[in-house]
Amino acid sequence: MTRVRRVLRVAFERLESLLNLAFPPAWNPLYHLGALGFFFYWIVAVSGIYVYLFFDTGVAAAYGSVEYLTHQQWYAGGVMRSLHRYASDALVVVMVVHLFRELSLDRYRGPRWFTWVTGVPILLLVIASGITGYWLVWDKLAQYVAVVSTEWLDHLPIFGQSIARNFLAPDALDDRFFTLLVFMHIVLPLLLLLVLWIHLQRVSRPKINPARGLASGMFLTMLALSIVKPALSQGPADLGAVPTVVGLDWFYLGFYPLLERWPAPATWGLAGALTLMLVALPWLPPLRRAPVAVVDLANCNGCTRCANDCPYNAITMVPRTDGRPFAREAAVNPSLCVSCGICAGACPTSMPFRRASALVPGIDLPGLSMAELRDRLDGAAAELTEGPRIMVLGCDHGVAVGGVRGPNVAAQSLACIGQLPPAFVDYVLSRDLAEGVLLTGCAEGRCLHRFGIAWTEARLAGQRDPHLRARVPRERLMTVWLGSYQSADLGQAVAQFRQRLEGLAAPRIERRSPMPAAAEPRHAGHG
Repeated sequence: MTRVRRVLRVAFERLESLLNLAFPPAWNPLYHLGALGFFFYWIVAVSGIYVYLFFDTGVAAAYGSVEYLTHQQWYAGGVMRSLHRYASDALVVVMVVHLFRELSLDRYRGPRWFTWVTGVPILLLVIASGITGYWLVWDKLAQYVAVVSTEWLDHLPIFGQSIARNFLAPDALDDRFFTLLVFMHIVLPLLLLLVLWIHLQRVSRPKINPARGLASGMFLTMLALSIVKPALSQGPADLGAVPTVVGLDWFYLGFYPLLERWPAPATWGLAGALTLMLVALPWLPPLRRAPVAVVDLANCNGCTRCANDCPYNAITMVPRTDGRPFAREAAVNPSLCVSCGICAGACPTSMPFRRASALVPGIDLPGLSMAELRDRLDGAAAELTEGPRIMVLGCDHGVAVGGVRGPNVAAQSLACIGQLPPAFVDYVLSRDLAEGVLLTGCAEGRCLHRFGIAWTEARLAGQRDPHLRARVPRERLMTVWLGSYQSADLGQAVAQFRQRLEGLAAPRIERRSPMPAAAEPRHAGHG
């Protein structure tokens, strides 16, 4: 599975890089698959409501009502029907691509299992909604879908009598069956919306609306397709004859030839096995979880920054329990924490300048604590022998930073670049550990922990606390976001940064005199 994920990840990174040449990150469709799924859902819903206003549920009138919309009202009803069809197909595409992309990023195991598992019924409900929609048209394709589907369902021991018998003779089908189909075609999408809401419950700040430019481009593309190649029926259904040639919608009906040719027990077994495999995938194999974030109440003043920055709602603010004069304290839910360290990067007590007392922030990541990170940076800087010296700080899930180490380049990887408090950049430069700091991580738009890059950039720009001090010379700081396969690009970035530093004068950073040990504040959580 690790090899499969690695191949998928590199494939997605390369494809995303190609799309970035044509679109800005906000318009790259691969970065916004979930939001596009919601967008297509609403197009399907609105166009479906319009079509339903003119649809007749009778056996004899269903086909005619759809034909009226398609041809007599082509300028509105025909366009709406086509939008309904193409947006439904697009929903399947983004849903499947989203599934494989999350798999490639390893965002389906550990605390993320809930979101993955609730995605399985979403997949099934989308397919079921599309199939019932094809029945309602009641053309030859609908007849084919109805016969194959009901014959397959008849092999389940839950129906008192055969369903397929309703489609074996012209006089066997009545209007009540179409009323039931309409009811199913309405209820299933509503149930889908409920499951989508559940699907996002463990995700902080889910993005459900794509950028206007991306949404507009997608809509105009489907609108143009609806006009140039409208969705058409395939002739009226005739229960007195067996349809021999039909055009399938391969997005929804691609498995129907298999249902025809394989025995029902085999196809039911295959469907059940695939569903169980998808549900069980987060535990195949089990994830070796890293230690979760821990709170130190002696240094926590309840500022809420860690809770605000957590991508997975793993931190909540609860009433104070230690009697100290603060209203709240941070509490970590171990079942939701993914050990990204973004909370430690948000904590105002993550101050590497602290020497008179131990560097113990209000919240920290045991796998790589702030104290250990400071020690590693001190040790790495001491080994640099040539100038200009560069400190490269990266991410365990982005491009590997170890390959750029050299006489004038030190490198340290973090759980996520969002784990890095801006004060550490100040520390490296003001303590003369290096002449420049280069930050890297995952490729832009595909941060494994969702907000690592966004929060880092906002902190450096002074738009989010804790922010980088104004005294830090920005020309000695460089950020570059690269995919895991872009080691050569990281090397080029380091070389360019070195040239920039060579043209700069010696850094001048105002340094405050250290406080006497007795005067140093015990808690740095006030800012």
